[in-house]
Amino acid sequence: MHGVTSLQSTTTGFGELLRVRRERVGLTQQVLADHATLSVRAIRDMESGRVQRPRQETVRLLADALRLEGQHRTSFEAAARRQARAEEPRDEPTAPPAARGAIVGRELEVEVLTDALAVHGDRLVTVAGLGGVGKTRLVLEVARRLHLAPRWSVRWIDCGRRSTAVQARTVGERPTLLVLDGADAGVDTALLDELFHRCPDLRVLITARVPQPLPGGQGIPLAPLPAPGPELDHDPVALAEVGAVRLLLSHLRRLRPGFSLEAEEAPAVASICRQLDGLPGALELVAGWSTVLSPRQLAARLTDGPFPLAPPPAGFGGRADVGAALGAALDRLTLGQRDLLERLAAAPGDWSGEDAVALSGRPAQECLAAVHELLASGLIRSVPSRDGVRFTVLNLCRRLCGTGVYGELAAAG
Repeated sequence: MHGVTSLQSTTTGFGELLRVRRERVGLTQQVLADHATLSVRAIRDMESGRVQRPRQETVRLLADALRLEGQHRTSFEAAARRQARAEEPRDEPTAPPAARGAIVGRELEVEVLTDALAVHGDRLVTVAGLGGVGKTRLVLEVARRLHLAPRWSVRWIDCGRRSTAVQARTVGERPTLLVLDGADAGVDTALLDELFHRCPDLRVLITARVPQPLPGGQGIPLAPLPAPGPELDHDPVALAEVGAVRLLLSHLRRLRPGFSLEAEEAPAVASICRQLDGLPGALELVAGWSTVLSPRQLAARLTDGPFPLAPPPAGFGGRADVGAALGAALDRLTLGQRDLLERLAAAPGDWSGEDAVALSGRPAQECLAAVHELLASGLIRSVPSRDGVRFTVLNLCRRLCGTGVYGELAAAG
């Protein structure tokens, strides 16, 4: 019987072998896709033979999900190698950097951005936002998903560490995602034009604190995670579903195993998330102090001012400097944008574009352009509303404008 199984494995195509193995253990395509962290469409395409060159990492994930061991695993992997065409590039595309923590609260953004690149065919996208808002972590997850997808190649360049020079021959002809992470100094538009011309299936994804105007590019401002309203302070169950709270709790539970959101701690946890605007880098930083301070103590310290809160001296802790990031963003504003921001920060509650025009006393187009720039820089955020698009100034930014010390923080940053 063993000899029959081995012979069948060596003569059956990979797609058919995958289907047989899946059905033998009683898994649907959807369940196998969930176990292997792949899309059900990828499983369907491999079994039908539409995908002829499954990636090595994809095959490994499938073998793990099917719990193949020994000769069965060897035959499964060999079938995938045999199916690869002779023209398959010899150099396996490098994987994106490994993320150092789970991504929490960004499920919708990940799906939208992945679909924009892989399904809708957007070729040039910039994710912009305040330092510490989670741009790199979001793009890492998108890159990971495309790296695991059949036929996709990922090239990752950290613009803060090395040159962004890329040659067309290193991209290849198959669908490729080129990530330019931290391109705050801008990108070479002539190089991008050449790459797009020579590589029809190239997609470029950029992260930057301020989006650079690029022909044909789409800019996406990344806001902080949703923060809870005061009405949820005494409802731990509903509170735990809010994005910023989910992220903070994930940090707290790593540092304090067994921590649960009880009714007496819920208002303090909600207050921390509101005071820090749901900014992921700031939440990670403040969670680093949870081994020596309770949520109520942390909330009280933040009430006195969040900017002096430094990273913990050792162990877990965020790398974001809240004050420096905000100060640098403020320093990049023009005088007109800064004046408008200070007026908006002094006004309570949220506001619409028309409200901003009335408050500024400036021509509508000029004022709305300034609002657009403030949104792109991450100093304001949109808020849910049934009355159209409305915005609010970040609580951190509102407090910083009120202190008059943002010039010092920008210089320090």
